[in-house]
Amino acid sequence: MSLRNIAIIAHVDHGKTTMIDVLLKQSGSFRDNQRVEERAMDSNDLERERGITILAKVTSLVWKDTRINIVDTPGHADFGGEVERILSMVDGVVILVDAAEGPMPQTKFVLGKALAQGLRPIVAINKIDRPDERHLEVLEEIFDLFIALDATPEQLDFPVLYGAAKLGWMSEKPEGPKDSLAPLLDKVLEYVPEPKVEEGPFRMLVTTIERNPFLGRILTGRITSGTVKSNDPIYSLGRDGKIVEKGRVSKVLAFRGLERTPIDIAEAGDIVAIAGLETSTVADTLVNPSVTVPLPSKPIDPPTLSVTFRINDGPLAGREGDKVQSRVIRERLMREAEGNVAIRVTEGEDNDSFDVAGRGELQLAVLIENMRREGFELTIGRPKVVIREENGVKLEPIEEVIIDVDDEHTGVIVQKLTERKGDLVDMRPSGVGRQRLRFYVPTRSLIGYQPELLSDTRGTAIFNRLFHEYQPFKGALPGRRTGVLISNGTGTAVTYALWNLEDRGSIMIDGGVDIYEGMIIGEHARENDLEVNALKGKQLTNIRTTSKDEAVRLTPPKKLTLEQSLGYIADDEYVEVTPKSIRLRKIWLDPNDRKKMMRASKAS
Repeated sequence: MSLRNIAIIAHVDHGKTTMIDVLLKQSGSFRDNQRVEERAMDSNDLERERGITILAKVTSLVWKDTRINIVDTPGHADFGGEVERILSMVDGVVILVDAAEGPMPQTKFVLGKALAQGLRPIVAINKIDRPDERHLEVLEEIFDLFIALDATPEQLDFPVLYGAAKLGWMSEKPEGPKDSLAPLLDKVLEYVPEPKVEEGPFRMLVTTIERNPFLGRILTGRITSGTVKSNDPIYSLGRDGKIVEKGRVSKVLAFRGLERTPIDIAEAGDIVAIAGLETSTVADTLVNPSVTVPLPSKPIDPPTLSVTFRINDGPLAGREGDKVQSRVIRERLMREAEGNVAIRVTEGEDNDSFDVAGRGELQLAVLIENMRREGFELTIGRPKVVIREENGVKLEPIEEVIIDVDDEHTGVIVQKLTERKGDLVDMRPSGVGRQRLRFYVPTRSLIGYQPELLSDTRGTAIFNRLFHEYQPFKGALPGRRTGVLISNGTGTAVTYALWNLEDRGSIMIDGGVDIYEGMIIGEHARENDLEVNALKGKQLTNIRTTSKDEAVRLTPPKKLTLEQSLGYIADDEYVEVTPKSIRLRKIWLDPNDRKKMMRASKAS
């Protein structure tokens, strides 16, 4: 059977996973009575909850006697490492662009990588049924983007399709016909070349890795040459050509719809998953024992943000999670770094901490959330940017930030980001009454900025960011403007005490919650930190008055999500993460220790 390998790439929320759902249904990959979840490719719990794709996944369908392997890629910039690896497996890409939003930062990132590898994209303008669609301007923006990314004349001659994946149609004309996605599949057969097959014995570059409780480690990639079948002896070669391990293939799995099916023999050009090896990882080459030269693998963009993962050493440690030792945390982080090449793990300053560097807050928050669900208890430090030094000059990562916002809020955004050392580089209308602002902002300025942006714009701003480059260090930045309310005792928070503390600032906990000395229970209305008593109950007497019997009504507490907590904490604070709770605390719980450390930091 003839083969095609394609990836569907786009910015977050432009409709990739929804489109693959419809492609699988229309190509007959499901039985008529088969129950299929919406966004079936998002198989992970976190992906379903957040509505985003985190891990790249492969599926396949048969169209006109041709098997098309399709890779669904993440659309968020923090998971760009997944996209970079995937592009080496495919021979063509379908780049999906929202008919209203147009090309966004991640569109630019993935398109740049695809063009650099010599791939010829098919452009699909999606969501053309939106009332604010503007397909003509969007097509011009896409063409400008191709030119800006140094596309070759062949790449500039791209085919364009219009449609609405959710409604199940694509066409060469914006007005239709609105029948099916067949025009897209036909264009793939016509425009994407068959996989190039090289002569020689079996070779395959590993691009993704996952664990299976029955088969162990499963390595996915595209076979460059030769064939492979179960029980074949294979070697794994590192980038330097050294043998990583020797083993036998226990199973060869091919992608058939949403299932992985064991097959007898896999041939060059196909994307398959191989089980049977123990230590091989991403960027290793699986080969026949007669091969000694590995396949070249593309380097991945470096991490820009790091956080410290520590054991939970607070007074409430070990109550909710069962994985609390530093040894167990270390093993889990090393396992993550093996499969996710965009994450780097190094030992911390002491034996109980580890520095984990990644692409952004979301990527690190997803790792923390996964560990939390597995039963880990952790304390997490404030995110720090990864600083480089070249020729004695300190360099820091700068991000390209694109914000779509109503006209009335543009002033406050420009003011806030300029205060954070950001540079406004472009400002243009993006629909009726809305502006698109483009800034270059230091990564460290953006830590914790998103909640502030949403409150400044009443939740109407759309915020997107992407790593741009390293530039000379921009100097000190304004910190958090308010202090925090710190518990001065250990016990159970009393509703009456919290009610009395509401004048001091906004409270972050409910009554009846276990608290401890040094734990942050609210945000102070002023700049300084304040130690408060949240354990003090109402003084009862034997005299009854109406004023004393009034019911205490608390304002709903200001509860922070995991990402908000990471952006909110200061340098002397931790986020304590357990399977059931997210707490904020000071690093030094004892007030005398805090004073000593404050004096020491001022002296230094």
